Amino acid sequence: MPDTELEFFESLPRSRGAASALLCDGDGRLLLVKPTYKPGWNLPGGVIDEGESPLQACRRECVEELGFVPRLSGLVCVDWQPPHLSPDRRPATVFVFSGRLSPGGFEAIRLPAEELSEAVLADPAGLGDYLRESVVRRIGHAVRAARRGHTLYLEHGHPLAWDAEAP
Repeated sequence: MPDTELEFFESLPRSRGAASALLCDGDGRLLLVKPTYKPGWNLPGGVIDEGESPLQACRRECVEELGFVPRLSGLVCVDWQPPHLSPDRRPATVFVFSGRLSPGGFEAIRLPAEELSEAVLADPAGLGDYLRESVVRRIGHAVRAARRGHTLYLEHGHPLAWDAEAP
């Protein structure tokens, strides 16, 4: 690649990507994990590494965080997070894949002590007890999309009104 073309690509803005697993048990409860390196809870998942697809990242993160790869059924949500929410002032795109915990799946979880301190199965109606408001919105929409077999695009946890004019 000529230097000028490489320089052009190096000058482009940077954005982060993350991938999460929306895992439900047979009773409709969601698996949440509590990181040791930041406050609050979240879905299993994490940052997409360089050269890795969102699905590969989700599977890798589940192995690292849970000790197994869950059976995933598809992408249910893509949520763009604005830069002001991040300490590094970069936007992020979060991919959420849905799946099911098999019977006994919760008991099979092996949390890495240096990364996660707890796991819980939470009722979707009580997510506000564990998660930030924007994450509750994202997961609520993702749960509904999974039930309907749809995929949603969100911005900061909000679906867009596709029939409205863009700003």
